[in-house]
Amino acid sequence: MSGQRLKGPGHPHRTVLAGKRMDPCLSRRTWPGGAEPGEAAGWQAGVQKALGEGAGRPSRSPRPLPPAARGPPDLATPGAMDSPVYNCFVDRDKMDAAIQDLGPKELSCTELQELKQLARQGYWAQSHALRGKVYQRLIRDIPCRTVTPDASVYSDIVGKIVGKHSDSSLPLPEFVDNTQVPSYCLNARGEGAVRKILLCIANQFPDISFCPALPAVVALLLHYSLDEAECFEKACRLLACNDPGRRLLDQSFLAFESSCMTFGDLVNKYCQAAHRLMVAVAEDVLQVYADWQRWLFGELPLSHFARVFDVFLVEGYKVLYRVALAILKFFHKARAGQPLASDSVKQDIRAFVRDIAQTVSPEKLLEKAFAIRLFSRREIQLLQLANETALKQKGITVRQKSVSLSRRQFVHLAVHAQNFRSEIVSVKEMRDIWSWVPERFALCQPLLLFSSLQHGYSLTRFYLQCDGHEPTLLLIKTTQKEVCGAYLSTDWSERNKFGGKLGFFGTGECFVFRLQPEVQRYEWVVIKHPELTKPAPPEAGPTPSQLAHGAPSDPADRLSPFLATRHFNLPSKTESMFMAGGSDCLIVGGGGGQALYIDGDLNRGRTGHCDTFNNQPLCSENFLVAAVEAWGFQDPDIQ
Repeated sequence: MSGQRLKGPGHPHRTVLAGKRMDPCLSRRTWPGGAEPGEAAGWQAGVQKALGEGAGRPSRSPRPLPPAARGPPDLATPGAMDSPVYNCFVDRDKMDAAIQDLGPKELSCTELQELKQLARQGYWAQSHALRGKVYQRLIRDIPCRTVTPDASVYSDIVGKIVGKHSDSSLPLPEFVDNTQVPSYCLNARGEGAVRKILLCIANQFPDISFCPALPAVVALLLHYSLDEAECFEKACRLLACNDPGRRLLDQSFLAFESSCMTFGDLVNKYCQAAHRLMVAVAEDVLQVYADWQRWLFGELPLSHFARVFDVFLVEGYKVLYRVALAILKFFHKARAGQPLASDSVKQDIRAFVRDIAQTVSPEKLLEKAFAIRLFSRREIQLLQLANETALKQKGITVRQKSVSLSRRQFVHLAVHAQNFRSEIVSVKEMRDIWSWVPERFALCQPLLLFSSLQHGYSLTRFYLQCDGHEPTLLLIKTTQKEVCGAYLSTDWSERNKFGGKLGFFGTGECFVFRLQPEVQRYEWVVIKHPELTKPAPPEAGPTPSQLAHGAPSDPADRLSPFLATRHFNLPSKTESMFMAGGSDCLIVGGGGGQALYIDGDLNRGRTGHCDTFNNQPLCSENFLVAAVEAWGFQDPDIQ
């Protein structure tokens, strides 16, 4: 058979075989029918190309696609209101029970914002044929590297790779990490086809080292593909996306592990009640959060996962975080007041997600997900980059997966009863504080930098002991036995940039807290009230090249950190007065008052409401200091 060159958006110089590819799955009945502001321009052009054909807006020069690569024809064809027609991999009875089909509709939308709304509302979820067509067109429009395997490649290699094995006995690629292939509504033939496709993907993508989400993605796409080859091509395009600013599927252990840390950070900020529950019952909170992708890619029933995937194709990776946070919120609500065993928390959440259809509809799940006022895509990218950098610095990479997993077990022992000594807090209290810090520092052990009982009551000595350490933890005990403190994201040596004058610095990761007489944490006011700010212009965030290659080695050229105030248009500086230090005082939190003020002799202090943290007084408003401690974060490998 001769090869035919096709050019077009999303298909750079793709080679397909001429002639008709026979589809063994089609019965005598054929298919009847078939981001963020900075991305809008590119998306709109892509959507017009992807969905304009056959959607009420004819293309000026339609691309000639061979039958092998063609999606379902125009949905307005006669017979479009017939009962849905599935391929040979789908169990009709299971599919009819899982997702009600209300008949195909046309899709004439080309604007990004409108497409987002339709995806969230489940517009094409109501038609099996229309969803298949939308998947085909949206995935076809993903910008991919020049050499991306297509359907014809699958036809060429599948026989050689599968050999004489029966489909059910085929091994899974190592990169799926023993992940079970979800069957959803596939029959036995479909389950075998997923294994064949995964093996062919492994053959074509030797760089993939860790991708446990892929079996679920392939299984879902197979429901809405004409045959195995088309499903293979769709999955390959998701994996071959070459847009540095567009993240789809994690393909390395480093990316996966950092996503788990990022999810833990988001839980800590947006699901504090659920986080407290996890900290109270789980031996290792990070191990629970490391399961977050499995909730989505494997445990969610097809009716829910397909709706999530609809939105994911339009809006990207951030949707996955939103939905996982919503799942945790629903789990906490369902299990509030019920006993949880530490050794079964992961299994309990998995079981809840598997049975989620009994209590939470897909609509309710997405509604809860998008009610969470999450950080901007740019901030999440910066957080992800920070977590990846922390893992690299600790030697946790894809080639050291077994080592990193054993190190993860150490997280729970970061504050160990045998080697932790403090004059202010107990081991349990320090563990509670440690559960609040960003995940990339929760991997560390507490290192005592300053103690007023050891180093004296001197602010100068405090700075001397703390300079060069970032972040630090400030603990204060009053003569009334009240305990409060602050997590401070930035090196105290930054105070020297203000030429001896008192100036504020730090980032939105700072927070203040009290432990006695009752536990309460106050975070940056913008986290709970994002309406106070508007995102800064795009140039304030990382460029695609920086996100792809990490921060430059020159400190002067480093990316600004996660939640840096320069990323936000704040109405005044009072919402970003995190920390300040001078020769005669130390201040945490400002604007309308100070969350903490301590004099130069570390003798007297005061606390009150401040605009930066919107906090209540952390102890008696005017207090005498009994003890002050500053703690740093030490890599567990450094003695």
